[in-house]
Amino acid sequence: MTGSGNHTYLVVEDNGPALLIDAGVGESRHLDELARALDEHRAQLRDVLVTHGHPDHATGVTAIAEHHRHARFFKFPWPEQDERYPVDWLPVREGDRFTVGDHTLLTLHTPGHSPDHVTFWHEDSRTAFTGDLVVQGSSVMIHATKGGDLAQYLQSLDRLRRLAPRRVLPAHGPDVRDPDALIRGYVDHRLAREAQVLAAVTAGRDSVPSIVESIYDGLSPALVPAAAENVHAHLEKLRHEGRVMERNGRWTIAADHS
Repeated sequence: MTGSGNHTYLVVEDNGPALLIDAGVGESRHLDELARALDEHRAQLRDVLVTHGHPDHATGVTAIAEHHRHARFFKFPWPEQDERYPVDWLPVREGDRFTVGDHTLLTLHTPGHSPDHVTFWHEDSRTAFTGDLVVQGSSVMIHATKGGDLAQYLQSLDRLRRLAPRRVLPAHGPDVRDPDALIRGYVDHRLAREAQVLAAVTAGRDSVPSIVESIYDGLSPALVPAAAENVHAHLEKLRHEGRVMERNGRWTIAADHS
């Protein structure tokens, strides 16, 4: 699910403080590289900003706290998830700013992939550190049964696009050098998938598994649970819009849209 692995990003001032975006999973190679980068710049890790509470982004806080005793850990609150990690979280909110030397990062709440997801925006270079908001060459899972919300996700994509970033640095996959094209492709993909879900329900597919079967032809069995979450996310969005309805786990077209 994480492709080639996780990216974390170090913002550093020589002989001064450093800030790490996302914490990884505590792998020793990552901790060694972090230590080497800090030593190279004669810097001390001051802040760790976690884009959201999924394990591949937050698990590493435990090891980082052990190696960097003075580091502070920030994330947007998600209580049922935050308590899994044994650090004293400091809350980060919409509009909070973090400064390292001449560089300032603005916090933007961009929920949808998860309720606590944030993006960090460096206005001077028009660079966005986007966590799991986008991934070049792949789609982002919306975990509908664990806080994901497709309508919020699409709003977050629109917000990112309106910023007109020159560069997007995601937590997975390569840097994004044409953010506008990627975001437009994401929205088009979601709208196409929504049409497929509506068509499946109209044709009598009334359960998530049957809808998945009808629109994900030849999907690897290992990816079926993720596909089910995405379908569920589409159905919840359509239900909130009054276009479908659900009863006892069975989905039908709403009467006003039949």
